[in-house]
Amino acid sequence: MVIQLVSFDTAEGRKTAMLHDGKVYASGRFAGMLDVLDHWDSADAKLAELAELGTELPQRTPVPAAVLAAPLLPRNIYFAGANYRDHVAEMKKRLGLPLDANPKEAGHKPWFCMKATGATVVGPGAAVARPQGSPMLDWELELAVVIGRRCSNVPLDQAYDVIAGYTIADDLSARENVGRDGVANDSPFKWDWIGQKTFDGSCPLGPAITPHRFIGDPMNLNMKLWVNGELMQDSNTSQMIFDIADQVSHLSSRVTLMPGDVILTGTPAGVGMARNRFLQPGDTVKHWIESIGEFEISIR
Repeated sequence: MVIQLVSFDTAEGRKTAMLHDGKVYASGRFAGMLDVLDHWDSADAKLAELAELGTELPQRTPVPAAVLAAPLLPRNIYFAGANYRDHVAEMKKRLGLPLDANPKEAGHKPWFCMKATGATVVGPGAAVARPQGSPMLDWELELAVVIGRRCSNVPLDQAYDVIAGYTIADDLSARENVGRDGVANDSPFKWDWIGQKTFDGSCPLGPAITPHRFIGDPMNLNMKLWVNGELMQDSNTSQMIFDIADQVSHLSSRVTLMPGDVILTGTPAGVGMARNRFLQPGDTVKHWIESIGEFEISIR
């Protein structure tokens, strides 16, 4: 029995709930998803207890017609760059950059940047506006790791101990803002990560958080993204260069990770930049990752 965690909106505000067999069951125990994650040990133990009971959640009534929101508003959002072998190959060809096909074997460490939280985060069914009418708005399907314990300097063999679960993210990117105009290509001040990665609606999350105990092997999950029903990304998390443990361990050596922090672990091949095809008003984007689910957004 698998129990996922979701958030949904009511007239009284956003509520946290459990999702099982397509039904949403409200939880009155926690104030919100960050509260769940702040008390992850006890919450996880309760989920394990409920999962052992069988196919139904006892003494709970499903919420009728619950409309899911983003499962959480992260405390911090970190994203890994150039972390899928198939994506590195396509971007190396498209941009003509000297990208290392296997930086891990060369002894390098994972590379991260940050995406602002708050207005960037939207949930299933959101209509995302192209920032400043972006002519090069791109999709990036990503497995998102949700941290469940405050931690620093996490050893590789303990990385999964600090993970609460996983959700799906789209690291939407305004590609026309990759570099700053008028700045030399070899300048360290060339790259505009805020302009490219942080704008209202740039981090769709959903539809649920699957706790780590229910996910199986997170390094072997199929993942797909469609635009207007056309399959664009079709890969597997096994394509990661730096795996989840590598990322959690390295990032925690740079900053203390907090419950509710989210790590976007990279995107596979099939992004719009490689095809010279970008999102337009009226487009729909569907995201799916095995063992987590699927959700759609639209572009306006």
